[in-house]
Amino acid sequence: MPFLNEMVQSFQATSAETERTSDRPETEGGPSPRDQTESIKGRFAFRPDDVASLLKSRIRGQPEAVTSVLEGLRVVKAGLHKPTKPLFVGLLVGPTGVGKTEMARVVAEAIWGDRNRLCRVDMNTLSQEHYAAALTGPPPGYVGSKEGNTILEKDKIEGTFSKPGVVLFDEVEKASQVVLRALLNVFDHGTMALASGKERFDFTNSIIFMTSNIGARKIIKFHRGSKFSTKVRWRLFSRRDKDSPILSVIKKDIESQLDPEFINRIDKIIAFNWLGRRAIEEIVRLELDDLRARARAAGAQLRVQEEVIALLCDKGFDDVYGARSVYRAVRWHVEVPLANAMLETPPCENVRTYDLSRVGDSIRVQVAG
Repeated sequence: MPFLNEMVQSFQATSAETERTSDRPETEGGPSPRDQTESIKGRFAFRPDDVASLLKSRIRGQPEAVTSVLEGLRVVKAGLHKPTKPLFVGLLVGPTGVGKTEMARVVAEAIWGDRNRLCRVDMNTLSQEHYAAALTGPPPGYVGSKEGNTILEKDKIEGTFSKPGVVLFDEVEKASQVVLRALLNVFDHGTMALASGKERFDFTNSIIFMTSNIGARKIIKFHRGSKFSTKVRWRLFSRRDKDSPILSVIKKDIESQLDPEFINRIDKIIAFNWLGRRAIEEIVRLELDDLRARARAAGAQLRVQEEVIALLCDKGFDDVYGARSVYRAVRWHVEVPLANAMLETPPCENVRTYDLSRVGDSIRVQVAG
């Protein structure tokens, strides 16, 4: 029973830490704030500060969204969540390619050390009512009912005693109403029973994210207004509504596409902003750092001029497709010419350096030395 064993180990570690803390001499006026923070261990092993550091390094241009997720995780870490419900249920809304799915993956990486250690359900594949069986299994009397097959991954959902499971329902607005209603009991009571009745999934140890592109066109239209009018409208929304300006723009769209009882069971609706030029540049640099690591594994070292970054920002800046346009720009304008250069002049036993420079609207790769 690994879950029970881990619980015992956690209690032992907590007891040992408590004894070490009690042996420390108190400073004048009591323990320092740092000591108090360290003494609040909780049963979860992740540290909110570590999660914050990773999120801020990976999710660019979304400071408000990152803050909202971290606030939810701090409640979980402190042990203030309701024991009969999921640890956290968040709906991430905004345009495509701005980091919603990436947010869930980075949280999984921060907690588990693996960005793929989450149960991801593509709700786009559950758009028809009869596809609900893929989630809860076929009902009695139907083919496969005895097996109780489901696309859900129990171990990734339930996690362990010290590490919560991470669940991602991607593009939730595209699922049928039958599928969405199946989630109501999950949000309310933290459980989902398969239609066969033979197995039950426990979500009370799960952090649940849902993503949605609801209102994406309206957000882009709002953004594409003149800079002056956008600033004026932004200030008006900020003063008038308690929600973020982005959420205010698409609030009616959310309410028209999702049932009130579904919305009412969400802990937090988190709005993602469109990506500005500065965020695009940061993402370009992140992509080039990733490419450097892959090239280094192949025996190649890259030297990139600043003009190359400026060109990739021009090619990759798209307020409709977000960061995905950056990935395409790096693929076709950098990876392709670099691959050709490495095939023509392969890396030698020592690391070979390749220089990337801008020539007009293209990128040239030359072998150094």
